[in-house]
Amino acid sequence: MTYRIKTFDDYKKVYKKSVEKPEVFWGQQAATFKWHKKWDKVLEWDFKKPDVKWFKGGKLNITENCLDRHLPKRKNDTAIIWEPNDPSQPFVTYTYQELHDEVCRFANALKANGIKKGDRVCFYMPMVPELSIGVLACARIGAIHSVVFAGFSATALADRIKDATCKMVICSDYNARGAKTIPVKEVVDEALKQNCKSIETVIVHKNTGGKVKMKKGRDKWWSDEVSGKRKTCKPTVMNSEDMLFILYTSGSTGKPKGVVHTCGGYMVYTEFSFKNVFQYDRGDVYWCSADIGWITGHSYIIYGPLLAGATSVMFEGVPTYPDAGRFWHICEKHKVNQFYTAPTAIRALMAKGDDLPNHYDLSALKLLGTVGEPINVEAWNWYYEKVGKKKCPIVDTWWQTETGGMMISGMGGLSPMKPTHAGLPLPGIQPCLVTAEGKEIKGNNKEGLLCIKYPWPSMIRTTYGDHERCRQVYFSAFENMYFTGDGARRDKKGLYRIIGRVDDVINVSGHRMGTAEVENAINEHDNVVESAVVGYPHDIKGQGIYAYVIIQNAVKDVNAFRKEVLKVVTKEIGPIAKPDKIQIVSGLPKTRSGKIMRRILRKIASGDTKNLGDTSTLLNPEIVKEVIKGKA
Repeated sequence: MTYRIKTFDDYKKVYKKSVEKPEVFWGQQAATFKWHKKWDKVLEWDFKKPDVKWFKGGKLNITENCLDRHLPKRKNDTAIIWEPNDPSQPFVTYTYQELHDEVCRFANALKANGIKKGDRVCFYMPMVPELSIGVLACARIGAIHSVVFAGFSATALADRIKDATCKMVICSDYNARGAKTIPVKEVVDEALKQNCKSIETVIVHKNTGGKVKMKKGRDKWWSDEVSGKRKTCKPTVMNSEDMLFILYTSGSTGKPKGVVHTCGGYMVYTEFSFKNVFQYDRGDVYWCSADIGWITGHSYIIYGPLLAGATSVMFEGVPTYPDAGRFWHICEKHKVNQFYTAPTAIRALMAKGDDLPNHYDLSALKLLGTVGEPINVEAWNWYYEKVGKKKCPIVDTWWQTETGGMMISGMGGLSPMKPTHAGLPLPGIQPCLVTAEGKEIKGNNKEGLLCIKYPWPSMIRTTYGDHERCRQVYFSAFENMYFTGDGARRDKKGLYRIIGRVDDVINVSGHRMGTAEVENAINEHDNVVESAVVGYPHDIKGQGIYAYVIIQNAVKDVNAFRKEVLKVVTKEIGPIAKPDKIQIVSGLPKTRSGKIMRRILRKIASGDTKNLGDTSTLLNPEIVKEVIKGKA
């Protein structure tokens, strides 16, 4: 197991070592894992290209380190506790031995269906254990998994299948989510009609048992495919820099980016960060309430906890079903020690009243975590006081799909805590603030653009099929630095506070949405000429989506038009991208070169109309007053 930090002085010593001799430090962490061949070189890097290689020449299989290496001493330890959507249904547990056996059985099923090393497999599933099993089965045989959040539309799913040229889709029949039953297989069928020529097989997990159409020769039941398969499967030996998975994230242009993570570095970093940020001890019960469709689920539901030999809760449902006490009921039921969720969920539960957490025994909680977006002061205080009873440290973790793991955070209760501040960098992480011109801002009590100036093991390697896009988006803004796209402040003690995105990306309930992606969807409506989308402060989601829309023909029923636009966005992307407010305008504020001034639209959407700055240089300054007057 990698090194476990135990005091704040320990953190300071380890951090110093990790930045002074990073290759020595990460080499020592990596040496604790099982390798088929030790690496020739810990690190080789060039941010200009970019070209980053960790543990070059090393050979391994990540699932051996998640499962096999624990079996001699932990085979009967619980790996996963699955809590179903419906609380009247029993929860399910998997020991490390049972999980190993199921992963091997499904890996053999994948091989029997022609899946081999390097093939891409798309998952579109609810939060059921089979999703974790399927992902690990891919990694077992060297196939590359691409999990798509099961709330995305058929079009969005098709776009991701085509971009990765996936050979197989694995889905469920239906997704049980709160009081809803979502026809997942139906969405997959619709997606595959959209020119997804690479798909050969669809494997369907019987989740609810509802009736679905099965296409002969293509569609197969999960249960049939694993029936009679052996519980052993020899792991495929991978190079450290072989691709582990592709995960799509919204960008400031319309096309989603396939972020690529590789085997060796990702393995070392997710285990190290999991163990130290959450201060996990053997026997603890850890729960991350995220979805595996996002990076949080990859790193801190599947890989990080399993690499550390942890016991992890996996939850199918939503925080408010059947009532707003569900999260606290699960914490009580399973005696959860570390709980990791999004500020959006905290704000939604906060709105249900201060007294609700008091109805449950939350005494097992040792640590509370947040992820996805900066947490506001009110939500932080409520979480700390009402849920943690002022006894549980809060780790407000900052990181991204592209970083693979947590970058800036507290270390359990070891490091200073300050509401709205993510805290200090993890060992090996070298953040810096820079000016718009790229000059590094030294000292504390400063604000600037957040960059990382040295590689870390779990960082993005490329964007799938388009390496130039990776260079342009992350490495071209500032020389020899990874640009996060976030602005940040460093306080007097060196604690970092993330201010928010500086590019055209909105953070809705912790999920990044490219403005161009949402605008492209809105523009699909027959009566829309042009649209501009911005984020605005939202009490529950953190940021809501505000759409300014120019229409071709006047509409008699504005509400009906808005509903049509929402329907189009749901079809193109999914319900997650639906605008909260839609304002019909006759024009948009633009520069003389034709660029939409989203800065002005953001101010109007947030109600800050007195500080719009100079509008006289706009091509059409008169439009600003009209937009303010008609604010939704």
